[in-house]
Amino acid sequence: MEILDSSIAAEVADRLLEIQAIRLQPAKPFTWASGWKSPIYCDNRLSLSFPEVRDIIRDNLVRCVSHCFQEAEAIAGVATAGIPQGALIANDLALPFVYVRSKPKGHGMENMIEGKVTPGQKVVVVEDLVSTGGSSLKAVQDLKNAGFDVLGMVAIFTYGFDVADKNFADAGVRLVCLSHYDALLPMAVKRQYVTPEALDSLSEWRKDPGSWMQE
Repeated sequence: MEILDSSIAAEVADRLLEIQAIRLQPAKPFTWASGWKSPIYCDNRLSLSFPEVRDIIRDNLVRCVSHCFQEAEAIAGVATAGIPQGALIANDLALPFVYVRSKPKGHGMENMIEGKVTPGQKVVVVEDLVSTGGSSLKAVQDLKNAGFDVLGMVAIFTYGFDVADKNFADAGVRLVCLSHYDALLPMAVKRQYVTPEALDSLSEWRKDPGSWMQE
């Protein structure tokens, strides 16, 4: 996993906290679908309702694609949260756009990928959030199965789990993110969303999320 720029990472994290797209509750953790207890909840879709934040994210995701994937010929959003971000990027770069479903459409053409499929076309995948990387890499594989040449993926935020880094490395997929958990924590302390004393617990969660607060 790569971060585009440390100053951008801090700004994006701060803005996501400001609009409460990211919430931190170490004393009253959330429960994920996997059963993991988590001190953080991230819903970057909220950024779409805040034009200034939306523009910051769009501009920097465009920068990600332009700087890191200069050969890009198309943009692919991952359903559902990657669709609007991907469409904004594609529009800015004047590139074709497609999106990848989590499962085939249950009627009609039963498409997994919506939009014009052009075998051999070099595509960059857009995600809003990367956790373990499982669903993101499934979308990558679906695009490859359809004949696309996947250059890599850009995302707004990642938790920075070791398992995600391993999954992307094993799949040979380059991942570039705007912000990450390590950039988030100092901003959360600065905004007094969490106390400095809570940082140890927050850091421990990222190291071993499956067992954090499970006793």
